[in-house]
Amino acid sequence: MSSTGIYCRPSCPARTPKPENVSFFTTAAAAQAAGFRACKRCRPEASPGSPDWDIRADLVGRALRLIADGVVDEGGVGTLARRLAVSERHLHRQMVGEVGTGPLALARMRRAQTARMLIEATDLPITQIAFAAGYSSVRQFNDSMAEAFGCAPTELRRRHRPAGPGADGEGDIVLRLQHRRPFSHDPLLDFLADRAIGGVEEVVTNDRGREGAGDGGAGARSYRRSLRLPRRTGIMTVTPHPDAGYATLRLRLEDLRDLTAAVQRTRRLFDLDADPQGVDDVLGADPLIGPLVAKNPGLRVPGHVDGFELAVRAVLGQQVTVKGARTLAERLVRKLGCPLAAPDGTLTHMFPSAEQVAGDDLSGIGLTGSRTRALRALASAVADGGVVLDPGADRADTERALLALPGIGPWTASYIAMRALGDPDAIPLTDLGVRHALRDLGADDTAAAVAERAEGWRPWRAYAAMHLWTHLSGTDGGPSGG
Repeated sequence: MSSTGIYCRPSCPARTPKPENVSFFTTAAAAQAAGFRACKRCRPEASPGSPDWDIRADLVGRALRLIADGVVDEGGVGTLARRLAVSERHLHRQMVGEVGTGPLALARMRRAQTARMLIEATDLPITQIAFAAGYSSVRQFNDSMAEAFGCAPTELRRRHRPAGPGADGEGDIVLRLQHRRPFSHDPLLDFLADRAIGGVEEVVTNDRGREGAGDGGAGARSYRRSLRLPRRTGIMTVTPHPDAGYATLRLRLEDLRDLTAAVQRTRRLFDLDADPQGVDDVLGADPLIGPLVAKNPGLRVPGHVDGFELAVRAVLGQQVTVKGARTLAERLVRKLGCPLAAPDGTLTHMFPSAEQVAGDDLSGIGLTGSRTRALRALASAVADGGVVLDPGADRADTERALLALPGIGPWTASYIAMRALGDPDAIPLTDLGVRHALRDLGADDTAAAVAERAEGWRPWRAYAAMHLWTHLSGTDGGPSGG
């Protein structure tokens, strides 16, 4: 609003301004770059990310995902441009044209959002928060926070005192990650539980009722796992609170500067930036899977915290059951996974890196010769940069690179695109679970019929696959491993 210098969400309960005083921006960073500060009532800068960029696989969509991952903080705009194979000037021009501001301003807003989360959720010293959020100096931090929120960091803390050390009394960082409603969380947790690799991840039921610790009330379920982050490692615990519109994230980090990366990986894993209403409107109109959508409104597609790990699991899951794929993955972890310096309960290991897998003969795991060759080729391609498996990757280029590797076909490439690259329109059309579910629903499950029907699910075919797999829950008829 030009009359106040403040930007709000459209749903802000504040008095509606006159139309001539209103301007619209696609991002909070664009509004800030135009000289506006965030509304203290509706907090527009804290809203979930725009789902529009999940669909788009173009230059700007990839850039936004990489900025959210902290690429600009780590190496500057030049590193971002090189990742995208364009000049800094071209990248800036494209981003200003699409989202109203350049990559540097977007990165600054992301840093400010991270800092505000820490200020309001923990009692960490302000100086420590500044460097954890990616600021090079306290002065830069103070100026940035005043520009974004209209007040100093100390004032923000006075308004939102944290509950205690780390907000849980144990030194962990506890944050609330907002999402749009509805959110059908039980199928997602079931999916992750069925595939949980012992020593690396688990789904647990809380019987302690420690709400302050982010575990929810007694009976709430949480997902826990070890994390490989840009600098060090960490442990994450995620507890959905779907009715309240957020998920609680409890983090134990070896290096606080990894906070932003950990948060972003969590959001991708639980698909927290999805537009559930937009997805449900499209899929709910299909007479076949519409009833499945009505049963589980807001169903999410689980992403992943590590693209290489997901790709390995997809290869291990080729033509075997979910249980069989999990057993092979656990053997791989026992053989090559790095033990955690500070194990947390049953979480004892990190999943092996691409370099570790590429350099091992993979004997003693129970793999066939062809599966061994496929895994080593995949690991070598990821280790040398020939295959990029993160949300900033060019999806079409990555799929072509994957299909060129031995032992990787369309099912594996599509499953990797769906979960590792976050492509909402990827679907493994040849998956037995998809075909069995369609047959169970009374539809033709021939290859041609499945492909034709799936055209009506665009651009949300990955969500359609999740609804079909959920329909077959409790059996081994879902995706073959992964």
